[in-house]
Amino acid sequence: MVMEKRVLVVIALSFALLLGLAQSFDFLEKDLETEDSLWNLYERWRSHHTVSRDITEKQKRFNVFKENVKYIHEFNKLDHPYKLKLNNFADMTNHEFRSTYAGSKVGHHAMLRGPKRTTGGFLYENFEKVPASIDWRAKGAVNPVKNQGQCGSCWAFSTVVGVEAINQIRTKKLVSLSEQELVDCSKGENEGCNGGLMDYAYEFVKTNGGLTTEENYPYTAKDGFCDASKTNVLPVVTIDGHQDVPANNEAALLKAVANQPVTVSIEASGKAFQFYSEGVFSGPCGTELDHGVAIVGYGTTADGTKYWIVRNSWGAKWGEQGYIRMQRGIPAKEGLCGIAMEAVYPIKYSSEHASLKDEL
Repeated sequence: MVMEKRVLVVIALSFALLLGLAQSFDFLEKDLETEDSLWNLYERWRSHHTVSRDITEKQKRFNVFKENVKYIHEFNKLDHPYKLKLNNFADMTNHEFRSTYAGSKVGHHAMLRGPKRTTGGFLYENFEKVPASIDWRAKGAVNPVKNQGQCGSCWAFSTVVGVEAINQIRTKKLVSLSEQELVDCSKGENEGCNGGLMDYAYEFVKTNGGLTTEENYPYTAKDGFCDASKTNVLPVVTIDGHQDVPANNEAALLKAVANQPVTVSIEASGKAFQFYSEGVFSGPCGTELDHGVAIVGYGTTADGTKYWIVRNSWGAKWGEQGYIRMQRGIPAKEGLCGIAMEAVYPIKYSSEHASLKDEL
């Protein structure tokens, strides 16, 4: 029986490796030598990522692609702790990328928010049993990576990760919930594809009586009208509120992530972030928050580099199958890319966890 389990693990790991290789797109020095070889590389890239371009736009896109290839090539020759690759954003300028995928204006919304409306307190303040590492994916609390598409709805995807995870932790049931319900129905303070805040979204989930399933209210990557015929359909997943992690405090953030995935805001608009492939991301980046993501774990590399495991919403072709490892424990109190500035998590009690605060 033990041997059978080992064989299954090896098969699973081999499949994961093959999947990763199938999703990668590599190039050689010779591909950069001439205009023709670069054009052939562009055509192969388009075929690999199934990118369709109008004939009148192809030359413009090819010129952008060439600059990005050279940037990635020169970057990867240096001694960085992470690598870049020609992902599906490779013929977009950084301005286009920022506007489409990191244009949620999280910092802008936070500035206009006023006093935060949370459940109050910090549930994990006295939690001392912090493990050296944790991965909530391995614990079955995280669904497969999703893709927000060309809609500034990262705040909705980040919120859904938090709700799905705390529901699984409390009930042992992992349900895929609807981001589109948040985009369509959490309106007013949130602005659908034009950005929003996870705080507002969590508040909506509580006052709305929960979120419906993704299957019942599927994602369209565009703004729509709130469909009451879908939101009133069970099953829904409820929460009892939300709390903020003390700002600019990675030690507090570590305590929270040790207990559940936590939604955070970061600056994700840099060119290195755009083409991140693998390794521990160490910047450069600032603290102009423009993207909502979720921390689903943390760990330390063999050489002692501490990192957060961050789930993105740009699909599984980006980064490490949709994830990025971001360096933690840096001197700046805000954390890398501002990751410790706006951390928030949902609260869910259940009958068997009624005395949860006393257990921590």
